[in-house]
Amino acid sequence: MPSQSRGSALKALIAAPEILVTPGVYDGFSARLVEKMGFKTASISGAGTSESRLGWPDRGLMGLEDNLANARRIADCTDLLLQADADTGYGNALNVYFVVQAFEKAGMAAVMIEDQVWPKRCGHMAGKAVIGTAEMVDKIKAAVDARRDSSFVIKARTDAAEPLGIEEAIDRLNRYAEAGADCLFADALHSLEDIRKVARSVLKPLSVNMGLGIRQRQTTPLVSPGTLKDAGVAQVTYPRLLSAAALKGMTNAMEVFMADVVQNNRVVDRPDLSASFDEINDLMGMAFLDELERRYAAR
Repeated sequence: MPSQSRGSALKALIAAPEILVTPGVYDGFSARLVEKMGFKTASISGAGTSESRLGWPDRGLMGLEDNLANARRIADCTDLLLQADADTGYGNALNVYFVVQAFEKAGMAAVMIEDQVWPKRCGHMAGKAVIGTAEMVDKIKAAVDARRDSSFVIKARTDAAEPLGIEEAIDRLNRYAEAGADCLFADALHSLEDIRKVARSVLKPLSVNMGLGIRQRQTTPLVSPGTLKDAGVAQVTYPRLLSAAALKGMTNAMEVFMADVVQNNRVVDRPDLSASFDEINDLMGMAFLDELERRYAAR
């Protein structure tokens, strides 16, 4: 048995003096790369999951089973402390109870529940609306009661800042903290001063998103981790960095492929545009499979 649960290990990282920098992942490639780069935790991007698995934007089209299956597969191929995005909990407080248990069983260290109405939308999209505070408080209470490990991290997210104002967002986050949330998440804050105000006004550690990869629709200014730490933020996540980079890389490769191979009938190898066969196998754990084969294969 591990000496420390996933939730306990994540709580220690969140409580550490240094700000916890957390990339977003959405598949095996991204999770293995983040782990290789030395990170201990990653957030599973709900937007990245919806876009890569369903081929549709983060507008509430993805249900629990797609989200959960993706989280489980990522947990199976990495030792990262994974933080899942469970959207609104896919229903009321009763549904949240079982959703939290499902993500905990899937190997997560944390799960985040947000207070948007369903169908939700990405926090940086226009037109968001939120449910009543009391309803969300009940969801957080259900989430806290549902967990098997008392250290499993319950993250409570509010999207109230943009539609209802910063004071409403602070009030909601503190109500969620009083209901038992371990970590608070304020999305789409409009300025560094707003971030400072929320961080010094809430009762539990604050997490914020930085939108690297969504330059055209940026509600929150890009701020360095050091500045966020000085503002009182405990964790900063970059949910779209890798998914946006992956799409850009594929686009660049396809443009060269179309121009050189398809249209001009030239054989062109561009190692600057793609990982090599050996690099991919190394990242994906081929050495481990080779060792298993040597150990167990029939002679």
